[in-house]
Amino acid sequence: MPGGAFDFTGYRVLVAGGSKGIGRSIALAFAGAGAAVSICARDPQPLESTRQALAAFGHPTHAASCDLADAQTITGYIADAARSLGGIDVLVNNASGYGFSDDDESWLRGFEVDLMAAVRASRAALPHLEASPHASILHTSSIAAFHPRRNGAPYAAVKAALSQYTTSQALALAAKRIRVNAIAPGSIEFPEGLWDRRRREEPALYQATLAKIPFGRFGAPEEIAHAALFLASPYAAWITGQTLCVDGGQGLNG
Repeated sequence: MPGGAFDFTGYRVLVAGGSKGIGRSIALAFAGAGAAVSICARDPQPLESTRQALAAFGHPTHAASCDLADAQTITGYIADAARSLGGIDVLVNNASGYGFSDDDESWLRGFEVDLMAAVRASRAALPHLEASPHASILHTSSIAAFHPRRNGAPYAAVKAALSQYTTSQALALAAKRIRVNAIAPGSIEFPEGLWDRRRREEPALYQATLAKIPFGRFGAPEEIAHAALFLASPYAAWITGQTLCVDGGQGLNG
């Protein structure tokens, strides 16, 4: 079972950006551990495929198309998901605009999707989280947030902002007993994902990155999902305001 030793029976979990890769694995892991799960994404085909996979676990499931760069759409999605599941216990902000080019479009896309989508979804979900006895928020950051980059400055900068927001948000919500943490994945490979494409299109970059990972392999989305389960579980009840690196030691090499 994707949930392993964790039991999320009765939990209502929202995964914003939950149809592919890391987001899909997180959604399936929570469903496998007993949770009712809602996902949103822009692309209808993987969204429906993941919805069907979630429904196979037999728990309440909700899926909706949502442009996470649009504030009004986010508010509507959160309201619909909470209504469908009967509340919200865990909010996972996983979407990324993948701003790797040093142009205004990449900077703005990263700002809207990686950072502001998390801010807006958190704001919309807050009344529901306040009613939960085990509320938590998880953001997907990146190890790119912790190191300078020759390329991809917009991506690194907005992920750094997201990690910092995690600490401030955690402090602000502690009195409401809402925990806030982030996960900083290293390089994760899955079919049709970024590193799968780079393996085919930029083999030199792929091999150079692989050589920097002490464990000698790229990570799998399921390994990020396991960290998400832990951080949202009672086992992490005294953990808030942290960004957990899950990278096979990749960050140790800079």
